[in-house]
Parts: sequence; C-alpha cells; structure tokens
Amino acid sequence: MKILKEKTITDVNGIKASGIAGGLKKSGKKDLCVICSEGKPVASAVFTTNKVKAAPILMNMEHIKNPATKVIVVNSGNANACTGEEGIKNVNIMAQTAADALGVKKEEVIVQSTGIIGVQLDMGKIVPAIEEGCSKISSEGGDDAATAIMTTDTIEKKLTVSFEAGDKEITLAGIAKGSGMIHPDMATMLSFLVTDLNISKEMLDLAFKESVGSSYNMISVDGDTSTNDMAMIIANGLAENQKIESSNEDYAKFKEALIYMNTELAKLIAKDGEGATKLIEVEVKNAKDLENARKCAKAVIRSNLTKCAFFGADPNWGRILCAVGYSKAEFDPNKVDISFYSEGERIQIAKDGMGVDFDEKKAKEILLKEEVKVDIDLKDGLYSATAWGCDLSYDYVRINGEYTT
Repeated sequence: MKILKEKTITDVNGIKASGIAGGLKKSGKKDLCVICSEGKPVASAVFTTNKVKAAPILMNMEHIKNPATKVIVVNSGNANACTGEEGIKNVNIMAQTAADALGVKKEEVIVQSTGIIGVQLDMGKIVPAIEEGCSKISSEGGDDAATAIMTTDTIEKKLTVSFEAGDKEITLAGIAKGSGMIHPDMATMLSFLVTDLNISKEMLDLAFKESVGSSYNMISVDGDTSTNDMAMIIANGLAENQKIESSNEDYAKFKEALIYMNTELAKLIAKDGEGATKLIEVEVKNAKDLENARKCAKAVIRSNLTKCAFFGADPNWGRILCAVGYSKAEFDPNKVDISFYSEGERIQIAKDGMGVDFDEKKAKEILLKEEVKVDIDLKDGLYSATAWGCDLSYDYVRINGEYTT
C-alpha cells in the first residue's frame, strides 16, 4: 500500500465532484458538494444508531439497498433533522433533482445533510444549488467537495492510498467531516470513500462494516451520537481487476487499505475536536477478549473528567482507572498498569491498580504534547484495542454555547 500525497477523491478513476457555495451558510462559504461515479458502482454504508434519525438517513437506508449507487449529494449548514414529513419530502426532492441533472435513477442517489437540527431546508436555495453543483462536477473538484462538507471543522479531512489487486493498481480515497457531536456508536460523523476496485456488493459490505468497528466506532469527542451520522463507500470497478467475490488475497489487501483509511480519517476527526488542543490515543492491552478491550478504551476516551485532566496536563491516573472500572468490562482491578507516552518519552504512573512514585514534571511535559498516548495493561489475556479522542477545553463550551447564534 502507498499513501498518495496531494491526491483526493477525484484522482480515483471515474470519480467527478464539485463543491459550491449555495447560500445555505450565513458565511457564504462552500456548503454543497456532489460526488458522481461512472461505471456500475456498488456501495455500502453504515448509519447512526440514534433513534432520532434525520430525514436523509431514513431515505438513504432504503436507497443503499439498490444494486447501484452513482451519486452523493451533501449539504452543510442544515441537518434536515427533526423536520417531520416536510423534511422527508424535501430530501426526496433533493435526490430527484440530482437524478434529473445527472441522468440517473432517484434510488441511485444518496443525500446527506449536516448542520443545525430542527430547521427546514430553504428549498428555494438548495434546489438550484444542487443543479449548479451537478453542472460543475469535474475531475478537479475533489478538494472543493472536501471543503463543502465542513461545519465547525478547522481542517479538510482527506486521504488517498493505492494498492495492487492482481496486476492492477487500485486507488482508494476518502473525505470526512466531524469535530463535535462525536461519540463511538457508528458512525459518529460523515465519511465518503470511493475506489475503482472491482468487487461485489456483498464483499464490499462485509469489508466496510468490519473496518468501521476498529476505526469510527473507536473515537469520541464529546459523547454525543448525532442524528445524521453516516459513513459510506462506492466501488465502481473501473480498475478492471478480476472481480473480488470471496475472501481471497486481493480482498485481504483491500481490507487492510480500508482499515488504514478509515482509522486515519477517524484520527483526523478526533484531533479536530471542537476546541481541542491535543489528540489522545488510548491503547488497552492484554484483555480477556476484544470486546472487553474495546469497552475499556472507549470508556476512557469518552470520560469528560479524563479529558479535562488532559487539557490541564494533570497526570490524574485515578480518573483513567475509574473510567476503566465503569466500562462494564471484565478485568481484575488489582492487575492494571497505566503509562503515558509521547514522542519517545514514556512514564509509568500506576502499577497493579495503585499509584507509583513518578516524576510529575516529566509527566506534565508529556501531557503538554499535541499527541499523547495512554497505555493500559490489563494483564488478563491477549487482546488489544485502541480508541482516539481529544481533550475538553474552554473553547468547546464556547463553540457549542454559541452554535445556533
């Protein structure tokens, strides 16, 4: 696998995109993107587990069952969530508008929205914006698309890699957004991946859903699972590799690239948490099984008290052990070791469930780094899991206290 720098989704064979300012954001910034695939693309998606689902999610859950998915339309600035029958009507209008503009079936269009909840879409703006976005799709529009899906994000989140399947070079690229209302319970954000791999819908679905468990489901910024969360992938087959229809060597290569892609995008989301000053990585080692390892890692990464301690560079290991304790994982509290490390420096702060003497100055220096890792050794088995998040700062409260105003 190779990382392709300065590349984006439109560097994938057969993918065109656009990102425009449709007037949905008061700022006048780009707020609508269109992604379109040639060929006969198949798709897979995962959706929010929140019982309150936005209108686009409800429609997409049906559209993703279609044999082909050719178009993705995403608007930012308005979530079209908690908008009743009018919201359902409007998202169907959005899908039909894109379908008419690009000559595809309405069921081959996925629509997603992100932004303020409980406000009806301004269809007088969004319909012409979709028409404009469809008219401007090109093989140069990937960066504009990545910008258009942002809300409170401070950076574009994008990645492109390549790998080989048989004698063909395959390209896999993705864009994502997310910085607040992020909590691990699928999907925790918006993510759109595209590839020219030739693969069956069934095998694509299997690989994508497996990759989500160790990536997007293992991040948390604030413990809130959104009404609009979604991640998806389109594979158009234009690389013309021998079609993957079983768990063979090419499938293994694809899944490895997919896990890497989704993990890196998930880490970018965690690092860009609203008001965040550092990325936190929590690795739980030697658990009884994978489920217990994941429970522990996710409990620590979503602990607000732990997040606050990291913001203040306070080596308060008791908060970490407390979070592990209420994770509902099976472990022996009298075996747990905890260490911090960053940039090659490491310090142990707890052993066998109790504190140890450590250099508090050195611990603080480690915790002041932009990326900090927490090592939790349960000494109870052979399984490991990693979760990612960020600290909780004063700015998080300010940003979310002023979100609609």
